[in-house]
Amino acid sequence: MATVFIDGESGTTGLGIRERLDALRDVTVKSLPADRRRDPAARRDLMAEVDLVVLCLPDDAAKESAAMAASLGNAAPKVLDASTAHRVNPDWVYGFAEMIPGQAERIAASRQVANPGCYPTGGIGLIRPLIDAGLLPADYPITINAVSGYSGGGKSMIQAHDDTGGPAFELYGLGLEHKHVPETQLYGGLTTRPIFVPSVGHYRQGMLVSIPLHLDALPAKPTGADLRAALQQHYAGCELVRVVDTPADGKLEPEALNDTDQLELYVVANEKRRQAILIARLDNLGKGASGAAVQNIRLMLGLHQGVAARALENA
Repeated sequence: MATVFIDGESGTTGLGIRERLDALRDVTVKSLPADRRRDPAARRDLMAEVDLVVLCLPDDAAKESAAMAASLGNAAPKVLDASTAHRVNPDWVYGFAEMIPGQAERIAASRQVANPGCYPTGGIGLIRPLIDAGLLPADYPITINAVSGYSGGGKSMIQAHDDTGGPAFELYGLGLEHKHVPETQLYGGLTTRPIFVPSVGHYRQGMLVSIPLHLDALPAKPTGADLRAALQQHYAGCELVRVVDTPADGKLEPEALNDTDQLELYVVANEKRRQAILIARLDNLGKGASGAAVQNIRLMLGLHQGVAARALENA
């Protein structure tokens, strides 16, 4: 029986991870009483008792907690960080198991894994296979548009929407310095910094990430079918990532995958106009956060993937 401590389990991501882990027979979650969760000595002692620690903390606190775990030496647990703190740190493995061949094995072998951001999961999931296939140049000026439910904005945004209704829709991060851009560029394989335009709607969860392309501006001048085939080849056999047919009515709504750990990818193309849109749909609390975390926990602890995945889908 593997043991896990969630440092910061009372937040949205921590609660989601706890719920999913409680559905697994091979994992026991150990917790501290509420009045001791900020006690460094108590946290350190519990870290020494478990196989893996999940950090669901703000960035600075996550760095302190990771250092605390490392200070245990031979008793140090494996660490999965759900914050942004270590995502582009070369000493940490990026926790997007389907990103490139062998990434799941790298996660399984690592003692320090950084869980991906929700928006980058969709962006990287679309971009990286096409760059690796030679259909999208690494220096292409990518623009990523995305909309998320308000649960992705943390406690203050959740409270604002729950208490006052919040705006129906709003763009944010208009300083073009969103914290998800560095990991999107690095793991997307981009040499040109992408423009990222996030937005939030007045609904709790669910996400759409879209990337427009002028096909004749790409050196290979691919068709929509070429882009789709590259994505299909990359994700062939993946349990949680699927390339899906374009809806017949030409519409996509963001909530269809809520409460699942699935990631759906679409290529919508107009060959007459030589334009295409790459689209990713996911639950920002599922494959975009807690679901990805539990996928990585299973890999890091060596749990049987098929059994665990079925338990998650039934949770």
